[in-house]
Amino acid sequence: MDPKGKRILVADDEPDILEIIGYNLRTEGYEVFTAKDGEDALVKAKSLKPDIILLDVMMPHRTGMDVCKALRSMPSFHDTLIVFLTALNDEISHVRGLEFGADDYISKPISPRVLVTKINSLFRRHSKTDESQIIHQGDITIDPSQFLVIYKETNISLAKKEFELLYLLASRPGRVFLRNEILTQIWGSDVIVGDRTIDVHIRKIRQKLGIDCITTVKGVGYKFDI
Repeated sequence: MDPKGKRILVADDEPDILEIIGYNLRTEGYEVFTAKDGEDALVKAKSLKPDIILLDVMMPHRTGMDVCKALRSMPSFHDTLIVFLTALNDEISHVRGLEFGADDYISKPISPRVLVTKINSLFRRHSKTDESQIIHQGDITIDPSQFLVIYKETNISLAKKEFELLYLLASRPGRVFLRNEILTQIWGSDVIVGDRTIDVHIRKIRQKLGIDCITTVKGVGYKFDI
């Protein structure tokens, strides 16, 4: 994975953290921009269109979760990678962050090695998704190159993880994906999330599509079934 040309926006109200993160990511070859609070992050995200955004959860003016929610509501940011920087180490906070549309989180105090490894890993997983093919299943079309879901000629707006989850299941219709398998492929093996996270995303996909194309296999996992 070549970091050249990849833009990263880092938003945190602590200058020392901005300096540490900026130094380590620039050393890897990334182009790094910084924001001092949530409002600044939102403005710069819109103007810079970064490939990945690192958001401190607790920031003045707007929290990281507020910024994430605002960005995910915009079609141009559905496919942007978003990572939370958080000192909140409880599972509920992490699950909430992922449900808001974040791709991952990095706990404070930040380890430069963990930071770089996670960013590189996210970009590698993201590039694999971009190379995937269009799926046609019944009246549903899923196009990963445009981050587009169409059902009966109507565009369906899905959050990034919802899209990735639907794409994974629809790629092998009728095949049962185990819960652990889903967690690993969608959130990565180094992200700790629970069954509730998968259930919430499945429920949202069903609601937005308006059809129950995902079958729950009790105690096992899920399968796509038109």
